[in-house]
Amino acid sequence: MTAPATASAASTTLAPRRWILDLGATALLVATAMVGFWPTFAGPSFLPAVIGGILLGLAIAAVATWRRWGILIIAGLTVAAYFVFGAAFALPQTAILGIIPTLETLQKLALGTVTAWKQMLTTVAPVAAADGHLIVPFLLALVVTTLTASLALRLSQVAWALLPAGVLLMLVIALGTPEPAFPLVQGLVFAVVSMSWLALRQLWAPQNMAVSVSEVDPSRAAHMRTRRLLAGVAVLAVAGGAGVATAAVATPAQPRHVFRDVIIPPFDIRDYPSPLQAFRKNVRDEAEETLFTVQGLPKGARIRTAVMDQFDGMVYNVTDGGPTSSSAFAPLRSNMAPEAEGVPVTLKFAIDEYRGVWMPTAGELSEIRFDGDRAEDLRRGTFVNTVTGTAVATPKLTGGDEYVVDAVMPSEPDDEQLAEVAFGSVSMPKPSNVPEELTSLAAETVAGAETPIEQVRALETFLSEGGFFSHGLEGEVLSRAGHTAERISTLVGADQMIGDDEQYAVAMALLAGQLDIPARVVMGYYPDDEQAGEAVFTATGDNVHAWVEVNFEGVGWMTFNPTPPEDQVPNDQNTKPRVDPKPQVLQPPPPPQEPVDLPPTLPDDRESEDESLNLAGIIGAILLIGGISLAVIAVLASPFIVIGAWKAAKRRSRRAAARTSDRISGGWDELTDRAVDYGARLAPGGTRIEEAAVVASSLTVPQVTALAERADAEVFGPAEPSPQDVESFWHEVDEIVGGLGKEAGFWKRVKARLSVRSLVGGTAVSNGLQNLKEAAAARVRREPGTIKNSTTTSFSESETP
Repeated sequence: MTAPATASAASTTLAPRRWILDLGATALLVATAMVGFWPTFAGPSFLPAVIGGILLGLAIAAVATWRRWGILIIAGLTVAAYFVFGAAFALPQTAILGIIPTLETLQKLALGTVTAWKQMLTTVAPVAAADGHLIVPFLLALVVTTLTASLALRLSQVAWALLPAGVLLMLVIALGTPEPAFPLVQGLVFAVVSMSWLALRQLWAPQNMAVSVSEVDPSRAAHMRTRRLLAGVAVLAVAGGAGVATAAVATPAQPRHVFRDVIIPPFDIRDYPSPLQAFRKNVRDEAEETLFTVQGLPKGARIRTAVMDQFDGMVYNVTDGGPTSSSAFAPLRSNMAPEAEGVPVTLKFAIDEYRGVWMPTAGELSEIRFDGDRAEDLRRGTFVNTVTGTAVATPKLTGGDEYVVDAVMPSEPDDEQLAEVAFGSVSMPKPSNVPEELTSLAAETVAGAETPIEQVRALETFLSEGGFFSHGLEGEVLSRAGHTAERISTLVGADQMIGDDEQYAVAMALLAGQLDIPARVVMGYYPDDEQAGEAVFTATGDNVHAWVEVNFEGVGWMTFNPTPPEDQVPNDQNTKPRVDPKPQVLQPPPPPQEPVDLPPTLPDDRESEDESLNLAGIIGAILLIGGISLAVIAVLASPFIVIGAWKAAKRRSRRAAARTSDRISGGWDELTDRAVDYGARLAPGGTRIEEAAVVASSLTVPQVTALAERADAEVFGPAEPSPQDVESFWHEVDEIVGGLGKEAGFWKRVKARLSVRSLVGGTAVSNGLQNLKEAAAARVRREPGTIKNSTTTSFSESETP
């Protein structure tokens, strides 16, 4: 009896320590896996949701294990915690005071279980926490923590608890970005925590702690445990070092592939022509038209519509690809410029005659909010490039559209501040089909410049002061539209440089490119000197412009204006021939360039049609079907939850009775209730021996007879049964009840779980129904004799004289 007693004492002593170990290891593993979302959210904004989910999951698992609740109650508590605490941890922007859930919060939480996954995968990272993307990390942390901790606390083999944690690690990687967060730290911590957990659980197992003091010296036993602990630490250190070395050698050259690689937003900016092609059309046809109005535009600020950085000899356009290029447009989201520095502004745009997909914006974009009847369509169809500060609305802007832009206007240093600043090390696309004479012209122009800013100013001055301005409209000097290689060659090679913003901006950008200066062309609107400072800027075709931006290290993109003033026009008095003019080769006139019309408005269901062709549509359909299935399952499973909770409550009350004899009686009642659920017909008021005989005959469970005799002996014995007797009795009851389920088929087990016969048995309603049933049976037994006697009496009376 010494060894079992020692093992029991050791188990009792180690229970709190084991709980702390299991809960702590679970929290560390889940947190380690969830850190993989760092690049997805571009920072720690998701951590409060993860921490909240982990704490809630640990609490649910600990309480459920302590109270011995089953899986149905655990599932119900998890669902309740998700909806109650989801407002604070996942959707604080929709909750009252950021804590109390509203109807909107509950609706988004319910739909988020199905749609949040698709929204995160179809939004180009980094995603914003304010857009509802915190539902994914909160839900994953809550569910996986609850499952992992419950398995760890209830099972003797803790290795099973590592399965959901490992699945979570892989799922976070798949839902994240190709750029890993902290792969070395994640892998090392996950491996060390897992091995340490397994080792300590094995070391603290009751059978390994059952060391008899009479057989082993206590100091020697402590020494042995210390040696095993140190040996385990050494093994972990060696394994960790080997893992680090292996990871350093075997790091793949290619980035990892995730779901986001194949689920891309169905949008390509190259589907639309370069807006610079329509520059002369804007000047010619919309000079007096009110295109849009802007409220809140600071003095000196400019409205931009498009940024172009690639030249192919025919047109200046956006770059064809690249995560940081002018074509890297992503779906609209909140907090798009968290690290922007400058003056925050709020601009209110109202569209009048402006038509097109390129949205007028300004500064470094932080957020765009739409108003009006088409607000939702515009929001779903708007894509933003935070690198260039431009936006595109695929439904196409039209009259009556209104939106608000929150942006940051960066400050522009002067030339003195840029005197020692180098050009930025940004990657620029290499232009093609550039006129050959631009290479030597660029070198000659900057020959006397010593600093980067002086080189750019030299190019700007060469064009703005050495050329003349003309749109080529009626009454103006001839100036052909377009910015092809031939047109730019004619501009810089003629006796007189004549053109407008379209030609001069492209010429300066190409000249800068020959010197490896990072430059790009920007098209947009800004007020003239008379309109500057007005509360509302009214943009017309006369305000359309194109200019050049050059990147400086640590400063960003600076604005330069190579176009001559509009009053600098050629005439007989100011004609300035070029020095050493090169002979010009007469070339055939180019075909007339008609303005390129933008493509028609995309249908509203473009996104859904495109997504149906790729994996995003497939996953979306799967998630939708899964969500509907979960909802149906939840409705169908509600009887299980209610009835299971009711039966579990009765079981707990029986096991927790004040007197041990009542616990024995409760154990027998638990057995008979389950027998009734499986079809046994027990007469009310019977003794335990009589009930055992019925159960043994109807369910073929002969061992219940001995258990009934034992229950009578314990309950009616001279002394109260001990707690060990109670535990032993209940253990036997559980074995018999478990045997009932094993012998029965699947549908019979389901029927037994849903049965309410054991719940209503013994109640006033059931007793009343039983009395009515017995009275009806007795009446049926009496009716034949009653009819016979009545007939005889009647007959006798008829024969009486």
